[in-house]
Amino acid sequence: MGRIPASYLPPRELWPERIYTLPEHAAYPQRLNSTEELVDRHVAEGRGDRTAILFEDQTITYRALGASVNKVGSALRALGIEEEDRVLLRSPSIPPALVANFAVIKIGAVIVPTSPLFSRAELAHVAGLTEAVALIVAAPLLEEVDAARQQLETVKHVIVIGGDTATIKAKGYIPYGELVARGAESLPPVRRDRMAVSVLLFTSGTTGLPKGTVHVMEEALIVPDGFGRCGWGVTAEDVIGGPAPLSLAAGYSTQAVIPFRFGAAASLLPRFTPEGMFEQIQKHRITVVSILPTAYRKMLQVPGARQTYDLSSVRICTGGGESLGAETYQAWKEMFGHEIYEGLGTTEMMYVFISSAVTRRVKPGAIGPAVPGYELRVVSEEGVDCKPGEPGRLIARGPTGTVYWRDEEKQRQAVWNGWCRAGDFVSMDEDGYVWFLSREDDLIKSSGYRIGPEEIEEALCRHPAVADCSVIGVPDPVRGQNTRAYVVLKTGLSPSEALSGELIEFCRGTLAVYKLPREVEFVPAVPRAPGPTGPGTGKLLRRVLRDKLR
Repeated sequence: MGRIPASYLPPRELWPERIYTLPEHAAYPQRLNSTEELVDRHVAEGRGDRTAILFEDQTITYRALGASVNKVGSALRALGIEEEDRVLLRSPSIPPALVANFAVIKIGAVIVPTSPLFSRAELAHVAGLTEAVALIVAAPLLEEVDAARQQLETVKHVIVIGGDTATIKAKGYIPYGELVARGAESLPPVRRDRMAVSVLLFTSGTTGLPKGTVHVMEEALIVPDGFGRCGWGVTAEDVIGGPAPLSLAAGYSTQAVIPFRFGAAASLLPRFTPEGMFEQIQKHRITVVSILPTAYRKMLQVPGARQTYDLSSVRICTGGGESLGAETYQAWKEMFGHEIYEGLGTTEMMYVFISSAVTRRVKPGAIGPAVPGYELRVVSEEGVDCKPGEPGRLIARGPTGTVYWRDEEKQRQAVWNGWCRAGDFVSMDEDGYVWFLSREDDLIKSSGYRIGPEEIEEALCRHPAVADCSVIGVPDPVRGQNTRAYVVLKTGLSPSEALSGELIEFCRGTLAVYKLPREVEFVPAVPRAPGPTGPGTGKLLRRVLRDKLR
């Protein structure tokens, strides 16, 4: 199939302005291959015996990783996969998934990691939108592939990692082991333009079918040379670990990009449990922990964790993807002695562009300042810069930027005068620290006030009866919107009018009067996106609650 049609990318005048203020970002050669830079270079420069991947009891060196990449890449090329062909990846975080990622990029093709939780409809949508020619899938995730097979019209080859070889071949699929056995030990990299499409990451689909975001070859160097170096201070001695899947920008950057730029190691965890994350830190001697705030909260609930697990290897803890909250920050610091450096990024921007890690100074409740290489503004609806502390819309620009795949209308909405709309309602203080208020879509407008739901949710969740909650604005003829809280009670407790009033009064001690929830509705669960602990453990989906009111 080969080349990407020009119409699949937005017109250049709709692209955000890319700025290269760090010397490293401006110095890349015009043609490069990120696998050569992230894997092969270490072997060529005598670091082949360094650990590249830690997985369960396995230790994989850079030399071994490079050899596997060459075999898989040459075998994929022998199947007829060409430069710019798209290859889907459906797998948890396991070594063959990383090998496949590097192999696809090394032969000049485009890797498309997809969520292991995508349904057959979502998988078929992504395959059709990308016109993928091949799909690499882990055997435990094969069921939805089988169900969608007739809709995967452009997919010529399905390669299965693990599973029963005879069963796989009977379906007309290719066992991964056989693919590796066919491969050659040497494979020259296909060097492409630094702005050539290399990776397509898809949004989670929380506002409809997943949308493709374009990432170019140079971004695999930009992210580590910017945030990896200036934020985490990564060196070859680091071990970076977290449970985010490769299909998310956070997982892709922390597992397939940042460690390998520095000759460090990636610690892979296919499935998060609080105990499992603690054990992984201890076993693999993780130095940089990158997990969701939800994961930190679950780990804080493990009885006797401080006495049971050895976290002495950890030098930095980071979080993002949702609001951390001052309470979680303080509890973690008190229990384990580590700061949590919060960050904010988007799938579209590839990774974090705001983080307190760059200053090593936490203001509890704030995210942080701009990562070196990025510029931030907070603007009003009219595009006028807001004063310090004044709420507004966050826009950003830097060496990465929002580019949508085959969606010109979405592109027009996402870029304003060369700046990327982050989609967040925030304020910025005199020190340049960003304070998150709400996603723009989640903002509640009541009696002229603009209210972010996160602060209310955090207050409610401090009540001993509350297990989880979500807050939205509901129509009101007088105020415009009322603040309604959907509350999940802890096991064994029953809803009542008295408890509803108690929850509202409980919030009065920490929230301004206009922010208090005016309505409380008790529910068995609140809608959440898939997260590291499985379905329904990720970001709150307030949109689902709003949609039910229409």
